[in-house]
Amino acid sequence: MRRPVSFLAVAVIALASVVTAQNAPASPSERRITARAAPVYPDLAKKMHIHGTVRVEAVVRSNGSVKSTRILGGNPVLVDAALEAVGKWRFEAAQSESAEVVQIVFETQ
Repeated sequence: MRRPVSFLAVAVIALASVVTAQNAPASPSERRITARAAPVYPDLAKKMHIHGTVRVEAVVRSNGSVKSTRILGGNPVLVDAALEAVGKWRFEAAQSESAEVVQIVFETQ
């Protein structure tokens, strides 16, 4: 009885990885940033003296505008500000869409 369940679990994991690979953007290409919006330091983070780095993956259209963003890591209090800022950035134009990984550093003032 255990063998069919194990086989089913492996099949589901394999299928999920294929679907994920098809929907994933190209690997990071490190396109140059041409315009950068500074993140707004959240009031809660200021009050709690929270600082740190937030890693964001931005899917960038060929014209350089940001299509979508997702968090790769960072303090939950800081992630919304980082996503909002990176969403306003512009990158150099390229032949195709790409994924760029950037880091936003929040330091207490």
